[in-house]
Amino acid sequence: MVKKIKAKTDNSGWVEPKRKVRKKRKPMTDEQKAAAAKRLEKARAARAAKNPNYGKSSIHESLHDVPDDAPISPKKVKSWIKTQKELASVERRNEKSNIKGATDRRLSHEGYVRNMQRYLRDGDWIDFFYGEHQEKKIRYICRGQAYYWTGPKKGEPKFNVGTYYPLLGTVYSQEMYDADNGVENANVQKTKRRRKRNQGSVESKRKKTSSNS
Repeated sequence: MVKKIKAKTDNSGWVEPKRKVRKKRKPMTDEQKAAAAKRLEKARAARAAKNPNYGKSSIHESLHDVPDDAPISPKKVKSWIKTQKELASVERRNEKSNIKGATDRRLSHEGYVRNMQRYLRDGDWIDFFYGEHQEKKIRYICRGQAYYWTGPKKGEPKFNVGTYYPLLGTVYSQEMYDADNGVENANVQKTKRRRKRNQGSVESKRKKTSSNS
């Protein structure tokens, strides 16, 4: 038979430890905020002087030397991501209010954010637009000129509309394409042909009604 052991613990002298209450920090004044921002900027500059790659661990190595004033610099892209996230949150609230078009706008903002995050991660810009509000369009640059191998244009260079070619020194436009391919009046809109109404059946009905009367 197993012997049961009964133990008694005397907790009469136990006292609950005092919890430290964290005092709320007083709100900073505008002068204190400005001074703190200057100190932080100075500390970041000192760290950047010691380590050229300071603050660049989250972006691709091919973007480390891109200047801040470049059209698609990492500094600008980070601010664009912040703006687009705020716009997406606004459209998310509009969705709850059943505002028309809110879902499409939210998806557009979120897709643009994903493309910008991929740019910082991989170094490749895959979106057709750029800017804080996608207000600028991406233009392509030809890095290797292509030529026709066969056909009537054999040996002639190939061009795509909207692409910059160093061979031309400019962007290949639609007007250039029309001139090269003999397209005339390309901007003239074709008028829709109106369907003629069949008057024969109406006239025959009128004749029948007049004869019956």
